[in-house]
Order: sequence, then C-alpha cells, then structure tokens
Amino acid sequence: MTPGGGPMKECGYSEINTRGTSPMESPHKKKKTVAKRKWEVFPGRNKFYCNGRIMMARQTGVFYLTLILILVTSGLFFAFDCPYLAVKITPAIPVIGGILVFFVMGTLLRTSFSDPGVLPRATPDEAADLERQIDVANGSTSGGYRPPPRTKEVVINGQTVKLKYCFTCKIFRPPRASHCSLCDNCVERFDHHCPWVGNCVGKRNYRFFYMFILSLSFLTVFIFAFVITHVILRSQQSGFLNALKDSPASVLEAVVCFFSVWSIVGLSGFHTYLISSNQTTNEDIKGSWSSKRGKENYNPYSYGNIFMNCCAALCGPMNPSLIDRRGIVQADMAQSVTPSNGLTMYGSTQSQSNMAAATPLLQTEPTVPTDEPPLPGKTTISAPCASLALGQPTPPSSMPNLNSETVLTDMIPLKDDVGNHQFLTPDEAPSPPGMLPANSPVTHSHTMHVLNLVSQDSLHEDSVRGLVKLSSV
Repeated sequence: MTPGGGPMKECGYSEINTRGTSPMESPHKKKKTVAKRKWEVFPGRNKFYCNGRIMMARQTGVFYLTLILILVTSGLFFAFDCPYLAVKITPAIPVIGGILVFFVMGTLLRTSFSDPGVLPRATPDEAADLERQIDVANGSTSGGYRPPPRTKEVVINGQTVKLKYCFTCKIFRPPRASHCSLCDNCVERFDHHCPWVGNCVGKRNYRFFYMFILSLSFLTVFIFAFVITHVILRSQQSGFLNALKDSPASVLEAVVCFFSVWSIVGLSGFHTYLISSNQTTNEDIKGSWSSKRGKENYNPYSYGNIFMNCCAALCGPMNPSLIDRRGIVQADMAQSVTPSNGLTMYGSTQSQSNMAAATPLLQTEPTVPTDEPPLPGKTTISAPCASLALGQPTPPSSMPNLNSETVLTDMIPLKDDVGNHQFLTPDEAPSPPGMLPANSPVTHSHTMHVLNLVSQDSLHEDSVRGLVKLSSV
C-alpha cells in the first residue's frame, strides 16, 4: 500500500545485455550460423548435386550428348523394331535389349556421379610442415622461401618409381596418381579424363567405366544387327524401298550404330589390354613401362598373369572416398598469422605477452625525445641515451633505479646544462622492428608492437610530474 492508500504497482526489471549487441541491433535477435559442408567449399573444378552425393566435372555438355544418343537410339529400337522382331523371330529380343540398356545406363551413371579417387589437398599447416622437412633434409636454414624439389624416389617391387610434387595440391602424389588439369584435382591411379562420361576415370570408378564401354559395345552390336535383320525381312516381303518407308527409324538407328560401333569396340579392346597388363591409359601413352626405355624397365604393378590382373582391376575391394565431401566444415578457433621469420602467432593475446617479454623498456617509464622546447614549470629529463640492441633491447646501465635514497639533483639537470646533452630526433631514435626503413641493414626476428606517440607523450608527462613531486618532498 502507498501512503495515499492506493495499491502499490509492481515494478518489473529486465536485464539488458550489452556485450554482444550494437546500437543498430536488437539484443533479442541472434544471427543463426548455418554449418557448411565440405563440398560447398571444395577447391577443385567440380559440380555437386543432391547435397554432395553426386560429383561430376564442370564440363558436362558431352555427357548429356552421350545420354541422348543412348536413350534416343534405344527408344527408337524398342518402338519401331522390337514389335516386328518379337513376332517374326522371338520375344526374347526386346528382353535382352532391355537388360543391356539397363546395364549400360547403370554403369554410365555410376561412373559419372562418383568420386574417381580425388586426393585431398594439404592444409596450410601440412604444407608448411612438409616444406620444413624438405629444408631440414636439404640442410637449408635460410628464412627465405625455397621451393621444394619436384620428385622423390621410392622402390616398388624392385623398380624405382618417382613421386612428383604437386604445387597445386601441395602434396607428393602417390604412385600412379596424376593431376587432372580440367578438374584441378590429383586423382589416385589416374587413367584419363573422359568427357563422354563427364568425369575423371580413376581408382574408384575405373571398373564401372570398363563395364560401361564393354556393355555399350554389346548393345551397339545388338541393335545394329537386329536393325539390319528387320530391314532384310521387310524387304523380302515388299521390297527394299518399301521396307525403308515402312520403318524410317531403322535407317537412323543403323547410321548411328555404324559410325559408333568401331570406336566403342576399339576402345573396349584397348582397355581390355590395359586391364590384362595392369596398366593405365596415362602410363601407356607416356610409355612408362615400355621396353624402349631399357631392358631393366618393367611394370612393377603387374601380377604376372592375365587372370590375376583382371581380378585386381575388376574384383578388388572398393576403396572409400578420401575427400569426405558431405562432412561439416570445422570453423577455425584462431586465425594464424605468419611473421617474416616463419613463426606462427595466433591471435593478439600471445603477441601482446611476447611483446612485453621481448621489450623490457615498455615495462618502465618510456621516454620519447621531441624537438619541442620544455614547457614552463616542467622539468625535462635529459639523461644521456645509451645505444640499444634492437634484437633484445635492455635498459641503459647508466640509468639508476628510482627510490627514496636517490639524489634527484643528479638525475634532473638544470636548464643551463640542457645544451650539454645530445637529444635524438624522431628520425634518429631506434624504431621498432616492424617500422625499420627499407634500406636498413638491421633485421629482426621478433614481432613487436608500436606504441602510439600520443600515449608515450602522456606517459612521459606523468613520469615528470612524479619526479617533481619527489623532489619537492
């Protein structure tokens, strides 16, 4: 109850948080940070679909042409040829054709939408550690940048194999790996980049690529053979020209299959040879294991017989993807700053603590020489300035400690003695390591912070006032 007899109103208090808000931002509104997945920040030239589940090359125009040719040719065959052939010959023809088309499309999509075996790039810390290891191995201790060597040598089954350094991915590529210039990735057991499937062909999708071209060869021969059979059967009944008029789609199918079958069958035979000898297209084109390079040059990856090589390429275990494209990107808690000497400093707390340790003068009363005349009523400290070592600055030995027993008249000269001392101008004063001129021969290996001249002037005036008060006592 209030003194006037009225009811007392309840007062509500609300706490206002002023730490994380700005004047233009409401304290109740918080920004929601959405976690990104690794495929969204992937450095290579790839396209991702279905939240990173599908991975393809950036140039996919020829891939769509492949789909159109297969689907249109097969569709025309099932629509215009299979009804007649199922009645005249056997109904198994459309069934076999459907199985072949299903197998071709499945292996094509599996090859195009999968990770071919991309090797993850080195992080900045891993790349720096690798360069330090190379510098130590080469006996280099200079602080300047030195590019690492381009090759290393390893022995595999008695054969010396060179590992090349990739300056894009910052790694030494493992054996049989190569960098694809179109996708901008290092691919493990790189075979080639195939624009017809819209992806690289490597360790993880080579078996599907081989089954695709092999099944496509059977499908092309199958369609071409039964289209010709269809035309011959019709021409026996009504003549050749009437047969073409009755089934004009057969002409288009025959033309497409005739010009495609040679390249597809030839490509299948070439890769059958590569699988039987356990080689890749990249190695065969370069002649890596050719006998022309010497009698002692042989393929160290071959198992010695065709059956084992085919089993290793087609029936081996499927390797997991190394890039984890659907993983969550972990935000770095601190950003690294690399000084000129190669040391890594994190944040500002460590640099400030190191600054105080590396610069003992900042813990005492700083003195900034100026060209301004002394103000009336104030005493100017004009003690001689000793030369300081810029690497590890220490206080001058001639500077006495300030205590009650110190004779202040020895430290504070009179105005008449000012001319006997030599002052340093701002240009002559030793500057911090980060502020040295370009032509200075002195180099530094420590990171120091520069105090503002305004703050130094205020500290200088406070120290002088303290000395004056001590002298008056």
